[in-house]
Amino acid sequence: MKFQIWPGRPHPLGATWVHIGTNFALFSENATGVDLCLFDEVGQETRLRLQEVSNHVWHGFVPHVGPGQRYGYRVHGPHDPENGYRFNPHKLLIDPYARAIDGDVEPGPEVFAYPLEQEDEPDRDLLLDTKDSAAIMPKAVVVDSQFDWHDDHHPEIPWHKTVIYEVHVKGFTQQHPDIPVELRGTYAGLGHPAAIEHLKTLGITAVELLPVHHFHANPGHLADTGLRNYWGYDSIGYFAPYSGYSAHGTDGEQVSEFKAMVKALHAEGIEVILDVVYNHTGEGNHDGPLLSLRGIDNRSYYRLVEDNPRYYMDFTGCGNSLNVRHPQVLKLIMDSLRYWVTEMHVDGFRFDLASALARELYEVDSLAAFFDIIHQDPILSTTKLIAEPWDLGEGGYQVGNFPLLWSEWNGKYRDTMRDFWRDQPCRLGEFAFRITGSSDLYESSGKRPHASINFITAHDGFTLNDLVSYNEKHNQANQEGNRDGESYNRSWNCGVEGETDDPDVLALRSQQRRNLWATLILSQGVPMILGGDELGRTQRGNNNTYCQDSELSWFDWHLRQQNADLLTFAQKLLAFRLQHPVFSRRDWFQGREIHGSGVNDIGWYDPDGSPITEAQWHDSTIKAISIFMNGEELRSPDARGQRIVDDSFLLFFNAHSRPMEFAIPDSVQRQQWQVLIDTKTPAGFIDGGPTYGKADQIPVAARSLLVLCCPICFNSDPHAPAESCPLSE
Repeated sequence: MKFQIWPGRPHPLGATWVHIGTNFALFSENATGVDLCLFDEVGQETRLRLQEVSNHVWHGFVPHVGPGQRYGYRVHGPHDPENGYRFNPHKLLIDPYARAIDGDVEPGPEVFAYPLEQEDEPDRDLLLDTKDSAAIMPKAVVVDSQFDWHDDHHPEIPWHKTVIYEVHVKGFTQQHPDIPVELRGTYAGLGHPAAIEHLKTLGITAVELLPVHHFHANPGHLADTGLRNYWGYDSIGYFAPYSGYSAHGTDGEQVSEFKAMVKALHAEGIEVILDVVYNHTGEGNHDGPLLSLRGIDNRSYYRLVEDNPRYYMDFTGCGNSLNVRHPQVLKLIMDSLRYWVTEMHVDGFRFDLASALARELYEVDSLAAFFDIIHQDPILSTTKLIAEPWDLGEGGYQVGNFPLLWSEWNGKYRDTMRDFWRDQPCRLGEFAFRITGSSDLYESSGKRPHASINFITAHDGFTLNDLVSYNEKHNQANQEGNRDGESYNRSWNCGVEGETDDPDVLALRSQQRRNLWATLILSQGVPMILGGDELGRTQRGNNNTYCQDSELSWFDWHLRQQNADLLTFAQKLLAFRLQHPVFSRRDWFQGREIHGSGVNDIGWYDPDGSPITEAQWHDSTIKAISIFMNGEELRSPDARGQRIVDDSFLLFFNAHSRPMEFAIPDSVQRQQWQVLIDTKTPAGFIDGGPTYGKADQIPVAARSLLVLCCPICFNSDPHAPAESCPLSE
């Protein structure tokens, strides 16, 4: 077919189909020429030179080109790596604004801008390689953006009612027996009723998906191992859903399939949060491949070392950092974020290594341009925004320092709770701050408890089962000599490393899982669950399964039967949290009475019932504490402005290796308390649990947590109906 090319328009960037043809627009500030490359169904290439340039945007309109058309770019310019220019028209490049990409980068020397075979040449990245890469490069695809959303709308779950489930699109359904084989491991699989049923019965309100931006699945260091980039933290297309998760093809079908998944989740009241990686790309450092931005305009898109632009600034440990100081890079990120909200209907974002985005120069600046722009954006400022508040650069650990509107993965919460339950030094005051929403980190800046995304485990590290089963990482399957992954995991194997048949060890591990589950769900802030922890999922001690696209990472759904008690406990815990607003407050505890019950909204006590002293708050050896939560002293009203009144609770924590007795504090003016949760028991929840009075000593087993309830009907509220009291029977 003979193509014409018209001048077209410089905006929008990317490929835009308008029925009579497609407009193509690409930004490159330093290019001297740009070829649009169109590919037919057998891979034959036609090159069209873009003659029009407006404000560094190269553009053209091609009549009769429509959805399904595969394309790429070849960009001409100086080849001068020592000055930051790495143009090479022999290499086909992916459009940064491509809405769909048709496959993976295949391993091969052709994708490198320099002769890869010259292994002994220390400066080989300065040389020019002339091998054509088109045959092994994925192609961008022109798409039809129309989709029948019908009455889809954002669920807009309030932050204080949000429960996040971190999950991998493929791993979640790859082995699900109730999902058709052809849909497993795909967007359609995640949107299948069987998958959604699991999320609903568990009590999930938001799925946080590991990266779905199209990524480099076959990086060089994995090319000869038979392993793949499973997690996907090497983006090469910020607008394109990864084609490998499509059940119906890669001609753009992945776009409509992703939308259908979102629509299905929304219909059940479940939000979709994307884990996004705007801090670096899959092109790596100066030795990496030439796939997209590096060949389009290396100096504009990447942070280069100022006095030696041959090399890249690397705040991520992945070889490069995007140049967020450049207005076009900021535009790329912002356009991508808006696209996923307006066109794909997602509800929020978790920003990987977000501190890297805050670096105006080398220091992390919480008022960086990136955050200012998001703050004033009418679309993005209303979404859920979550920061992973650290990077690998100097001063990169920024927990508690992100601006208003942002919640944060609270790494201090994770570390504190792990240390507390494995009976390691942990200041009692630190434990108290973490379980009550980390007011020390967030309150002074005007944030609410939901600023703290609480988690015990995440994709990066041990699963919950492995956290209580291994002292050391066992990453041999990654073929890196067990050198990869975190070596300090704050884990405890309960006496035996790895798998065991010892019934006492297995019982203790189950108890520790319940302790950690209960602590997470009953803490103020937003709980984030690592997908599969409710099933007892194991990675056999591997704490870095980034390259394990295998059964090691995929969910084993047979565990539903094997660990039925754990799954039921998790389901009941989340239902319990939803039922009792005292565990998901919208505001901070004040340590005083608010509505006149005569008792403070929260109290902290020794096992003997005496108040915690100032010296004890600084003691790192105390592992037993009781917490009183007063259901009559909730400050925030409900959605209609009515006062909220809840039951009151006593939480008895005993992380010691010996049983202890707890007393009901004298200052807690409630007479009868019933045990609802005892993590010593396999079920966790106690039906018809024992009732205790003020004079009783209450036994709490070693390494266990008791939750006692005094229902509203036993308090002074005259409006509480008697039938709400479980002790009235």
